[in-house]
Amino acid sequence: MPTRSEALEALLSEIRSEFPRFRIVPKRGDRLSRVIDLALRVLTLGQMREYMTHYHTVVFDTLYVPDGWERTSPERMMVVLRHERVHLRQRRRYGTLWMAFLYAVPILPLGLALGRARIEWEAYAETIRATADLLGEEEARSASLRAHVVRQFTSASYGWMWPFPSTVNRWYDDVLETFRGEDRSGTGEPQQGKA
Repeated sequence: MPTRSEALEALLSEIRSEFPRFRIVPKRGDRLSRVIDLALRVLTLGQMREYMTHYHTVVFDTLYVPDGWERTSPERMMVVLRHERVHLRQRRRYGTLWMAFLYAVPILPLGLALGRARIEWEAYAETIRATADLLGEEEARSASLRAHVVRQFTSASYGWMWPFPSTVNRWYDDVLETFRGEDRSGTGEPQQGKA
């Protein structure tokens, strides 16, 4: 049984094997991150103020991390990495320009961003599965994680990308239902011998 640190290194190795240019860069001191932070503050009328301190962001093959990343537990790092690997795979699948268009434009850039919501539904489903795998199914089913995820969709965090909490809660329930018989390791392959 690998240690937590060994499991983290194995996941990083998998990601780097799949995306050889993958790297992790602190947001603090990064010019692009400061520009994105300012743009988000302006677009959300000052409501999105945590981009630099609470959010992890993949741009091309780089994961930009907030302060405190190095103090994050290996399990929580792996949850973030599995979420962000989904975005890396989406960019490969759609291409950089189409991914950027989907993320920013349809239906509206703010308030009803179906493209962004679909992209994030896929990634947050992996967050829920990774949480179950690494921190326990009880944590994945917790009211606090659910509230956090629902808030990401319905608040300024992502520009009110899907401002319908009931829809996000139904989607969350659907993700939890997939736990039976599914491999939550990120491959999407059903587990053998599970009821």
